[in-house]
Amino acid sequence: MKYSLIIPVYNRPDEVDELLDSLTKQHYTEFEVLVVEDGSSNSCESVVDRYAELLNIHYFVKSNSGPGQTRNYGAERSHGEYLIILDSDCVLPPGYLDAIEAELQRNPADAFGGPDRANDSFSSIQKAINYAMTSFFTTGGIRGGTRKMDKFYPRSFNMGVRREVYQALGGFSKMRFGEDIDFSIRIFQNGYHCRLFPEAWVWHKRRTDWHKFFKQVYNSGIARINLYKKYPESLKLVHGLPAVFVLGVIALLLVAPFCIWSLSLLLVFSLIIFIDASVQNKSVRIGILSVVAAFIQLTGYGLGFLCAWWKRCVCRQGEFAAFEKNFYQ
Repeated sequence: MKYSLIIPVYNRPDEVDELLDSLTKQHYTEFEVLVVEDGSSNSCESVVDRYAELLNIHYFVKSNSGPGQTRNYGAERSHGEYLIILDSDCVLPPGYLDAIEAELQRNPADAFGGPDRANDSFSSIQKAINYAMTSFFTTGGIRGGTRKMDKFYPRSFNMGVRREVYQALGGFSKMRFGEDIDFSIRIFQNGYHCRLFPEAWVWHKRRTDWHKFFKQVYNSGIARINLYKKYPESLKLVHGLPAVFVLGVIALLLVAPFCIWSLSLLLVFSLIIFIDASVQNKSVRIGILSVVAAFIQLTGYGLGFLCAWWKRCVCRQGEFAAFEKNFYQ
């Protein structure tokens, strides 16, 4: 078996259905699928059963422990030479595995990952969120859309790794947030070779409303400080920019009653986002929503970063003690 596709899932049967359907359309067919239910109250077992005759698929149920440990559970029960980790809210184009196979035939890699895109069928909010998470103006970055990178750190929504490497690294750690970046860091620390596969992209649905999106990016801010505590060298200047943005917005709002022109900076930033997003998506509506998404992305990440910095670096609390309510039971 060449590839094992591991999909952790928590209360997302409809999204799993879309992902599995896309797997039936893959041109390359030497793969198995492992769906691991992470203590869901809304099971996807009936969805998986519908694909039993169409895919080499295996379904497992375990108690809730978070995505990292759930991926490890699936990896222990897989048989592929390469493990491909996917989020349940992704959909694959028909040539996804073809692209991976072509890259590995051209130049083998210990680990790899690909970028994500928004599908035309996504809602306006999902497209706006995708813009915020990938735009140059929000520090979201494209999560790998260029070969000109000294190091590419794959994320768990679209990540591949040789079985031997996965086992040597001990799989994903027990970190609640940032466990995929932690895994990528350990790939490089142990001397393994990791590459970006630009054509192995996925449609990533991300979050579907503002509240879920804020929670996601807030937790990402927490993850960055947790990673800093574990790997001090991993913290770069760019990681602190959302926190600077939050503090800057607060400062501008405080001086606004005395200098209304201070708000012009926020208006200029909003206008840039609006124009860029409107042009990219060919939609004024998505341009407007992208302004909202950009502010949520920057303020959510920045607040999570500042909160974690205070608790972990100033108050010196441990990772679990500082964010006990955020961890899986």
